[in-house]
Order: sequence, then C-alpha cells, then structure tokens
Amino acid sequence: MSLAPTPPPAAWRTPFENDPAGNTTATYAECIAYYQKLAAAYPQHLHLAEAGLTDAGLPLHEVVLSSAVSFSMPSTDQGRANSGKLNLAARKPVVFIQNGIHPGEPEGIDASMMLARDLLQQKPLLKLLSQVTVVIVPVYNIDGMLNRNSTTRVNQNGPAQYGFRGNARHLDLNRDYIKQESRNAQSFAALFQKWQPDVFVETHTSNGADYQYTMTLIATQHSKLAPALGTYLQGQLLPALYQGMEQKKWPMTPYVDFEGRTPESGLQAFLESPRYSTGYAALFNTIGFMPETHMLKAFAPRVHSTYDFLKTVLETVEQQAAALAAARATAAVDMAAQTTFPLTWALDDSQHETVQFRGYEGRMKPSDVSGQPRLYYDRAAPFTRPVKYFNTYRPTTTATRPTAYLLPKAWTEVADLLRRNGATLEALTQEVSVPVETYYFEDYKTTAKPFEGHYVHSQVQLRTVRETATFQPGDFVVYLSEAAPIRYLMETLEPQATDSFFAWGFFDSVLQQKEHFSDYVFEDLAADLLRREPALRERLEKLKQGNPAFAANGPAQLEWVYLNSAYHEPGHNRYPVARWLGEGEL
Repeated sequence: MSLAPTPPPAAWRTPFENDPAGNTTATYAECIAYYQKLAAAYPQHLHLAEAGLTDAGLPLHEVVLSSAVSFSMPSTDQGRANSGKLNLAARKPVVFIQNGIHPGEPEGIDASMMLARDLLQQKPLLKLLSQVTVVIVPVYNIDGMLNRNSTTRVNQNGPAQYGFRGNARHLDLNRDYIKQESRNAQSFAALFQKWQPDVFVETHTSNGADYQYTMTLIATQHSKLAPALGTYLQGQLLPALYQGMEQKKWPMTPYVDFEGRTPESGLQAFLESPRYSTGYAALFNTIGFMPETHMLKAFAPRVHSTYDFLKTVLETVEQQAAALAAARATAAVDMAAQTTFPLTWALDDSQHETVQFRGYEGRMKPSDVSGQPRLYYDRAAPFTRPVKYFNTYRPTTTATRPTAYLLPKAWTEVADLLRRNGATLEALTQEVSVPVETYYFEDYKTTAKPFEGHYVHSQVQLRTVRETATFQPGDFVVYLSEAAPIRYLMETLEPQATDSFFAWGFFDSVLQQKEHFSDYVFEDLAADLLRREPALRERLEKLKQGNPAFAANGPAQLEWVYLNSAYHEPGHNRYPVARWLGEGEL
C-alpha cells in the first residue's frame, strides 16, 4: 500500500505520524497550530485566515495553497467575466477540501495536514500549486472535535480518541447545507461562494457492510449534473481517479449502499440531495466527492488512503484542467438557457453498470446475545465477483423556470439565506400589482419525528392559481437571470423540491388557520351562500354523491363550504413566494 512519498523531517511530523501505532488523530489545537507553523514557514505559498464563526464560538479556518505568482482570490477582475460570474478560463482550477464535518471520522484532518506540508516541501508536489489552487478547511465541525471521546464510534477501528458527530447544537452538519442553521454552515457558504470551486471534496468514514476495500467513494450523482458535467465526470474524471488509486495500491469501489442482505444484491448510488455537501455543491455546477474509508480497517491505512485520494484528485485536476473548465463553462451556458428543472428523483432500476466487487462472504450464525441467527462477514472467504451497480436516477417532479420569484419582505430568514448563497435580491421601491402564479398546498406528508430539528415535509401536492397579486415597497424580486444561481433558487424556492425551504419548515406558519367559524352561527351564512351561488351548491352535491361518508358528515360539509367561500382566509395554505412569468424587469 502507498504511503506518503518520503518521510517528513522530524520537526514537521504530525501527531498521527509521531504515533508508532498510527492510531492518533490531532486535537483541534494541534491541528490549527500545525497550519500556523506552515503559514509562518511558507508565507509565499500558504495563506491561513479566519473565515467566520462556528457554533462553538471559534473561527472556521481557511487554508489556501497556491503558487506565489497567482495567489490572488477568485473575486479579482482577472478571474471573473463582466457578468460577475467566474471566468473559468481565466483562473486555475480550484479544489476545495473540507475535513472533520463528522470529527469521529477524522482521517481527512490528519491526511490534509500531511498533504499541505508535502505540497510545500516536496518539489514534484509543489509544481501542482502552479496549476491548481487548493483550499482546505482543516476542521469544519470544531464543536464536535472538541467533544473528544473514545466510545461514540462504537463500530469503528480507531483512532484511540476522536470527536463527536453532532455540533454544539447537536446538529449533523452534513444535513445543514441548505437550511444553514448553524454558524458553521453560514460561514462555509460564504467561503464556498467566494471560491466557487471546480471540485469539492469532503472526507468521511463509512458504516455498514464488511468488504476488502479501504476506500469507497460517493461522487456527485451524474444524472443530476448538467449534461456536459455529468458526461465529463463519468467519462474522464472518475475513471482517472479509480485508475490513480489502483496504481497507488488502493483499489476503490463506489460507496457500498445496497437494499439486500449483502452487497452482492446490487450497489445503489447514493442520492445526495442538497442537504448534503456534494448535493449542495452540484447546485453550483461543482463536482463533489465524498471519500468514505472503511470503518473496520485500522486508522493508519485509512489516513494514508485518504492522503493518496486527495493527492490523486489534485494530480487528475491538473492533468484535466482544460476539460474540466470546458465542461463547467458549457454547463453554465446550458443552465442559463434551461427552462425546466428536475426537483425530485427516483432510482432507475432498469439501468445498471457492472463492477468487480471485492467482498467477503456473508454468512449466518447464532447470536451470542439473543441466540437468534445473525449476519457476519467471513474474512476467511474473500471473493471478487461481478455486482450490479445502479448508478442512474430519473426525475420524478419538475418545474418550469420563472422570470423571477417575488418574496415578501417579512420572510427575512429566507432573504438572508438567498443572499448568503449568491442570489441578488432587489427591493421594490413602490407598490406593484402584477399577474403571478401562486401555489396553494393541497397535500403533503410530514415526518412523525423531528429530523435535524425539523418536521420535514415531502410528497407535496400543489394547486397553481394565476392571479394578480400586490406587493409592497421593500418586498423582494429575485430574478433568475444568467448570473443568478438558477438551480439553487429552483431547488430551494419550489416547494415540491426534496430540500426546499418549504420542506424544511421555513413557511409552516401558512399551514395553520388563524381564524375559523362558530358552527351554529355559520350554518345560516353557509345556507344563504349556497342559495346565492348555485355552482357552489352543485359542487357540494357532486361530492356528496361520490362520497357516502362525506354525505353523512354534516360538520365536514360545513367545513367544505367555509373553505370554498370568501370567509376562508386567503393566506391559509398559500405559498407566500410568487412566480412572475413576465418579461423584462418589474
């Protein structure tokens, strides 16, 4: 197995390297002190800065490695086109590496410390920095890293101590990329928008089955990327990464996720919706990778395989820089012209690839706990055999792109989120009445238990109404122009989307009625209404004819009349974000 190319000088060894057993991960203080030492020794190539706060009250750190000649940030005029969007041909590719989102999975923390040092101290690697800019977040979940223990990763083989998955607010930050409730996520979003990376890597450790691989990989789901990017990912980037890891003696497989008893039942590509890091990155035409080392392998090979994966990414991006830039540029042009966007996805089980999977036979034996049959993987029975890999998803819900969304100024939390993620909000200067499309919620499902602090909605059913709506000075217009983060806006503001702001409960107040009726009073009003509106009476009678239970339920009929009358408050179940389909600007 491949290790770091040459042993480092004693003064530059990391805590991991100083442990003969290779079972130690750096503490937070040790990690930051190491980067501070590198920054002091190599100021021409490494820049260390604070990049916003985290929920721990400590700063998120940004490490930038680059050649001395082109150490400028991508916000300079040289790196941007006139539209304000990144000019991909005028800058080096940016690889953004984030570690420690789950500090109990710390391989990336230690591997990145070693890699940063080697990029600066080894001439063959230093040359990479003239072609690729590397941005590293040394530790994302500082909160969890400070919660050091040796028990919470009960299924994992080392290190001796590690951090905790949840942050200071007990949030899983790899579910917080869209809702951005943590200060960690808010600081990350600003950093991500600043760099708009070409490739994003977030380091992890897996759970689940036992198999021969030390490294598995989740890549951005190619079906969800713009066609040019998906084609490039599948045809060039992924094959090179797999080949590079094979050459470094780390054979790699897609992340081991499956529906059956053991992996031989068929691997399924992980569907990373925008709550996850790679799903968030995809909204901005950034290719994302989540390397997942195998929890049952010792810590030392997990760190070294992560090191080699990160190195392979940098080498491959350097070699394929032109193809990567061309694919992203084409994706940006295509997205600017795209009119229909997918919002939800389902696995397409009619299509599959075949991978040669290196596993262990899954067998059954009596449990020492219950006496009942239990699964175990027999490491004395390794195998390599073809396994189906289902790696294609198909869209199940789509929406057409409006000219703009109109957001009432009362929804300040949503406005702040949009701005933080690259959207431009223009405030109206006078009252405006315009024809819009308005959504009304007809049905939705809600989780029975809270998930990451929310009762999440799904399976949203909408009624679309075209109406003239009035907006006040200070209300916001969000144009979906070429320079806008179009896909991000569609997947957050269309309530049907898997990780829309509605799904996460940002608009729950509209789902509750604020006024109602007293039945004995409204009975007479309802009867008079039905006499004055024969069409409403006809609709009611048809409902009764087709639904005996409804026909026998007087209160339900009275409620139906109320809901279909002018007495029912117009804001109930009305999505407050309107779609404007006009041309030009308001």
